Amino acid sequence: LHMLRRMSQIKVQPNQVTCNSSISACEKAGELEKAIRLFILMAQTRVESDTVTYSALISACEKSCDWQQALSFFDAMAQQTVEYNTTTFSAAISACEKG
Repeated sequence: LHMLRRMSQIKVQPNQVTCNSSISACEKAGELEKAIRLFILMAQTRVESDTVTYSALISACEKSCDWQQALSFFDAMAQQTVEYNTTTFSAAISACEKG
């Protein structure tokens, strides 16, 4: 998150890659709330979410044992016409298993 703030300070716009990397880092650190804040920031700054974005969010939910939020993101993918992949399905199944 510090790096994204720093990018903004030096007038470098975050993009899909930097945001997805940051969400993934939050997922690995078990920081679900920070990952969700980054996801909201993406929407506010009009950075498009993709399969990687949602898969990282669902994995973050799985690590936080929040299966309901994981399924909410899974459903949102269909609403946003974002394609699923095996990582997405695996993370959603794991989230439900832990919940």
